[in-house]
Amino acid sequence: MAAATSASKIMSLSLSVFLGLSLFLGLVSSAKFDQLFQPYWASDHFTYEGELLHMKLDNFSGAGFSSKNKYMFGKVTVQIKLIEGDSAGTVTAFYMSSDGPLHNEFDFEFLGNTTGEPYSVQTNLYINGVGNREQRLDLWFDPTTDFHSYSIFWNQRQVVFLVDETPIRVHTNMESKGLPFPKDQAMGVYSSIWNADDWATQGGRVKTDWSHGPFVASYKGFDINACECPVSVAGADNAKKCTSSADKKYWWDEPVLSELNVHQNHQLVWVKNHHMVYDYCTDTARFPVTPVECVHHGHHRH
Repeated sequence: MAAATSASKIMSLSLSVFLGLSLFLGLVSSAKFDQLFQPYWASDHFTYEGELLHMKLDNFSGAGFSSKNKYMFGKVTVQIKLIEGDSAGTVTAFYMSSDGPLHNEFDFEFLGNTTGEPYSVQTNLYINGVGNREQRLDLWFDPTTDFHSYSIFWNQRQVVFLVDETPIRVHTNMESKGLPFPKDQAMGVYSSIWNADDWATQGGRVKTDWSHGPFVASYKGFDINACECPVSVAGADNAKKCTSSADKKYWWDEPVLSELNVHQNHQLVWVKNHHMVYDYCTDTARFPVTPVECVHHGHHRH
């Protein structure tokens, strides 16, 4: 009898894990670039090849695209193949941002490097116009040889950055501790490529070598499964509209998505232990007093 009970427990557990994953993966198939996005600047630096978009940086200009709509809560994903070869000095960014001086922003910034060095990804969050929450990882694969998916998942409880569905960062709602959480500003989705050789590679020591240009990032698999917000509507009304209530249920508000599951927590710990190379929480030079959210996120200073 005991064996049967444990088998059924395992069945129900794996079912709930499956449901959690399928919720996390979202329910909308990916769309073509021009259904969701438009060039934001330097449209002459875009080339289209079937489902692929190529965006280039040369010594005249970078380029960028933006979503046609703004969103509140949900999940956005794009698959990117980063600049091959010597990409030192360049930054390719994928991010969400609201407008205005007190804006919120969730950033992936891919920092180019000299050939053979690991490509690093920096994440950051701005809340009410204030950033300074950088973390930096060396990826566990070469992001220039193939497409990998980069996602931002956002609900009222947490913001999760994911690489190929592996969580690399979680920012938890700590309003109960008096900290602001981004939940009342609709955000656009953006990507850009630009020259940042004043800081991007080894703190600005390695400059962009234009003889290796133009530098091209390629994109596909555009997917936005999120709550679309009319531009004319006030933030608080959008927040209400995009939150589950008695008469409407949104997938991002499912209880299973209010925090990472056990497997995702293990993945996050693995990323932090093996791939994180910088964490603002442990930077005593910049922050002599540990930032409050770091204390509650369980970062330990060594």
